[in-house]
Amino acid sequence: MRVALAIDLGGTETRAALVGDDGRFLAEERAPTRANDGPDAVIADMAAMAARLRAGRPDIAPIGIGVGAPGPLDGEAGISIAPPTLAGWRDVPLAARLAAATGLKARVENDANAAALGEWSFGAGVGTRDMVFVTVSTGIGGGVIAEGRLLRGRRGLAGEIGHMAIAADSKLRCACGALGCFEALASGTALGQAADALARSGGAPALLERAAGGPVTARHVGQAARAGDATALALLDQEARWLGIGFVNLLHLYSPEMIVVGGGVGQLLDLLLPGIRREIEARAMIAYRDVPVVPAELGDRAGLVGAAGLVF
Repeated sequence: MRVALAIDLGGTETRAALVGDDGRFLAEERAPTRANDGPDAVIADMAAMAARLRAGRPDIAPIGIGVGAPGPLDGEAGISIAPPTLAGWRDVPLAARLAAATGLKARVENDANAAALGEWSFGAGVGTRDMVFVTVSTGIGGGVIAEGRLLRGRRGLAGEIGHMAIAADSKLRCACGALGCFEALASGTALGQAADALARSGGAPALLERAAGGPVTARHVGQAARAGDATALALLDQEARWLGIGFVNLLHLYSPEMIVVGGGVGQLLDLLLPGIRREIEARAMIAYRDVPVVPAELGDRAGLVGAAGLVF
């Protein structure tokens, strides 16, 4: 069995694992990401995690390192262009620096693309040739499998679905600086902000109580909705509306066999799906309306599995 050393670099946490070519995890560890300390600190931490994994399993010789990292990112060149979640990163040759630090061949890919590869290879998308993966969490990211391969586009920048403009008159500004982005309206952050504003105005006392004096988040909304709270369910209905509008665009653009939904908000898909399907039925052309929207199967391991697949 071939084994890869996979790394999932996030703005909050970095995870690393030894992953077999059958998708099995042989060793794993995680550590906080020093996102504000610049690329030298983060890359040193990644190399140290890789060294600890290899030292802990001297019987395994990984054939390379695959990394899923925040975009924008040029996977072919191995360069992290300017990820907004990592301070001081600008045109960082991540693949080359990791290869130099570990002695292993290294490949990097946008983290959402890596998760899409993981779900396509070992998760919900197995057996498809055309699939769109959407992760709805702090932001919204995505990866597109088209005709049996990852759609990368120029410089590997295709699939930044969170920055589709879906509301021309929106006053909500995205982290990218634009108004009306899918991410600004339908991400977990957007859901939490809407809920917090409602709670602070007196319209959602139960959510304010759940937050225990802190900001109301999408997690609080999900918990309250599962407990049957009418206000939380109404907030999820609005969330489903925005997701549905975005998904209609994805159906028309890519004509996938399925849309796979992951991320923290994706865990609420059973509650969101009726509203999403309502928008699809109302807005999509007839030929696209039967495409299933399904939950991701690999959870937070999808990115690591996909990163490992970059090596094989």
